[in-house]
Amino acid sequence: MSIEKNLHHILSEIEKTKRDSNRTQSVTLVAATKTQPFHLIKNLYSLGVSHIGENRIQEAVSKFESFENMPNITRRFIGHLQSNKINKFMNLFDTIDSIDSYKLANKINTKAERLKKPLIGLIEINTSGDKSKKGFKPFLTDEIIECLHLSHLNINGLMTLGPYSQNPTDTRRAFVDLRKFLDQVNKEVGSEKLTELSIGMSGDFITAIEEGSTMVRVGTSLFGARE
Repeated sequence: MSIEKNLHHILSEIEKTKRDSNRTQSVTLVAATKTQPFHLIKNLYSLGVSHIGENRIQEAVSKFESFENMPNITRRFIGHLQSNKINKFMNLFDTIDSIDSYKLANKINTKAERLKKPLIGLIEINTSGDKSKKGFKPFLTDEIIECLHLSHLNINGLMTLGPYSQNPTDTRRAFVDLRKFLDQVNKEVGSEKLTELSIGMSGDFITAIEEGSTMVRVGTSLFGARE
């Protein structure tokens, strides 16, 4: 199918899932554009997709030069950010959806303050238990709380990845655990509640929306399998 048909199918599935599961949250579709050429991203943008997710700094450098004529686009970093890439990251992206340590969050905040460029971020929580995954463990720690009080990095939600096993029961449990953890965090932070739950990719976004996801990162379902 064409990208237009793929997009229509995904958006229809999102709305159907919300109806069937009695969910009312808005769901943002983030196009995961790793290895995809700019002309396909431009096509998606013309179809109304304004959130673009990249997980490689160097790849983004060449693509994002062309985004100047695309107003209202949101450039989201969705991969693991190395500290030595923060300067390049700051010049390229509007958000970081994968903050996996207070050390990283603090460095981004310091740079954002110097540049007078506040950023939005999501904290990555490893609810799957996969040892090779990045992210905080789903326990309320001082470091997580400190991330929420940085002056130029506005944390507005949490992110997780489904387990490598792709077992449906394990996947749902990981997503439920993130939703419950968000509730726990919000009990601690007072008036400024976290609202975003970035859960779900091409293979599991339906389960994610059933469990409260407000943001899904979709690549394969949009573009087809990578060669």
